[in-house]
Amino acid sequence: MSVAVLFGLFALLLLIGTPIAVALGASTFLTLVLYTPISPVEISSMIFEKVEGYSLMAIPMFILAGSLLSKGSSAHRIIEFAKSMVGHLPGGLPMSAIFASIIFAAVSGSSPATVVAIGSIMFAAIEQAGYPKRYAIGTVATAGSLGILIPPSIVMIVYGVTAEQSIGKLFMAGIVPGILIGSMMMAVTYIGARRLGFKRTDPQPWSVRLRKMREAAWALMTILIVIGGIYGGIFTPTEAAAVAAVWAFFVSMFIYRDIGWAEIPRVFLDAAKTSAMIMFIIANAMLFAHFLTLENVPRMLTEWLISIHVGPLMFLLFVNILLFFA
Repeated sequence: MSVAVLFGLFALLLLIGTPIAVALGASTFLTLVLYTPISPVEISSMIFEKVEGYSLMAIPMFILAGSLLSKGSSAHRIIEFAKSMVGHLPGGLPMSAIFASIIFAAVSGSSPATVVAIGSIMFAAIEQAGYPKRYAIGTVATAGSLGILIPPSIVMIVYGVTAEQSIGKLFMAGIVPGILIGSMMMAVTYIGARRLGFKRTDPQPWSVRLRKMREAAWALMTILIVIGGIYGGIFTPTEAAAVAAVWAFFVSMFIYRDIGWAEIPRVFLDAAKTSAMIMFIIANAMLFAHFLTLENVPRMLTEWLISIHVGPLMFLLFVNILLFFA
């Protein structure tokens, strides 16, 4: 009965337009108060406990690193490097947006930061080059989603903490799929541009490409520092996030010098707002999952799946259908 009430309240709150984080928290809070002896004070303490994990400290650090790099010229330098490499191909501008998104996702770990940093520059350029507006929007939006897979992914950190899995191993598992999906996006973009009638242009000489790479080198080094440091055993993913934030601050302030001291409070405030939003969602989602565990829902679901003798493929199909509707 309590589980039905929980999902009923959650669905009702979503239908009336309540933000998902509030819907998760409010439905769980009311159900816990109504059907368990847990007091409201204890519930508030549980919410704070859910976000006290050491691994979750990586989230605000990566968000800060992404904010520092996106506010400065790092994103522009990465885009110029990407354009010099693939911009001469049919669909060169959209492909450059995807290529730059792959690089920036590996630098910041954040899909929203990637969309803002790359999309704010590339969307207008793609549209002005004669591509349909919906084509430009689709390219920027889908390219930004690569930040979910490509390490250091904030989504992977959240999943690792929730499912109690190794974040380092998750990062390692995301490299090849992220690059493959990005490559397939670029291939589809190439084919689509050919069909739209866009032609190949003269490629940039290698001297220009190398110059663009040197100009973006300090930002690109963030990838080597973070990924190399984690896989080399130099520091943990959480420590890597702190190193990335310090490195991004150093590069933006003292190397590229495109952020002044007067702008730093605004950058930190924006990063804090984004971090608070994400942590609020995580806390309420984990509280929601805690109640389901109290009611043995995962165990009952597992026993039901075993009892109907579902094979691996059917199980994956069931999970994908569930995720589609969720």
